[in-house]
Amino acid sequence: MTQQPALLQLRGLSVSYGKVQAVRNLALQVAAGSLVAVIGANGAGKTTLLGAIMGLLPSRGQVLFDGHDLSRADTQARVEAGIGLVTEKRDLFGSMSVHDNLLLGAFRRRDGRAARQRELERVYALFPRLKERQAQQAQTLSGGERQMLALGRALMGAPRLLMLDEPSLGLAPRIVREVLHAVAQLRDAGMSVLLIEQNARAALQVADFGYVLELGEVSMHGPARQLLHDPKVEATYLGLLREDE
Repeated sequence: MTQQPALLQLRGLSVSYGKVQAVRNLALQVAAGSLVAVIGANGAGKTTLLGAIMGLLPSRGQVLFDGHDLSRADTQARVEAGIGLVTEKRDLFGSMSVHDNLLLGAFRRRDGRAARQRELERVYALFPRLKERQAQQAQTLSGGERQMLALGRALMGAPRLLMLDEPSLGLAPRIVREVLHAVAQLRDAGMSVLLIEQNARAALQVADFGYVLELGEVSMHGPARQLLHDPKVEATYLGLLREDE
């Protein structure tokens, strides 16, 4: 199998909060068309990592996207380059309908109404429940449906790299599997995905490659299947999870 080139590449990325270094000299890459998982405990620096990639936090080091250095670019420039982020808070507009929340995700696109409609149909095909509830206010949805809506809204912006921060947070195991199955489908369709997840087992089961983050540094990395069966990863991150997770 031919190795795909890196779409995202981080070199020596560091982020500090005052004197506290939350991410230290981190190197990471996401190959085009791959699903990469970053796992680790609370406080490991996973969310900080996404904030730095998105330009939401000041950082040192290089953020290369499709060969272009975005290290000094602002957040809007990174979005326009093709990076999309779904935060753990999901950031939906609760009093607006599902349909209108989705359309807001496409407001920066300049490729016309027909292209936006095609993307909307793609989102509804991926998440049929959103189509069934398109007239409902977002605040009336279940937790799983809100996560699907947050994902769908990000897809409406047609990102080349989709970054997800803890998509399983607060969801039942069955819904976690459903959401991550949809994420795997996006990868299978050619999208690049960077998945930040505390549910290590669920993340590594769908990922191609994985990184283990400990205290802001990469302690291990490798093919996801290899990490899933690594004794250290099993003992530290998988041992307390139920088999249905």
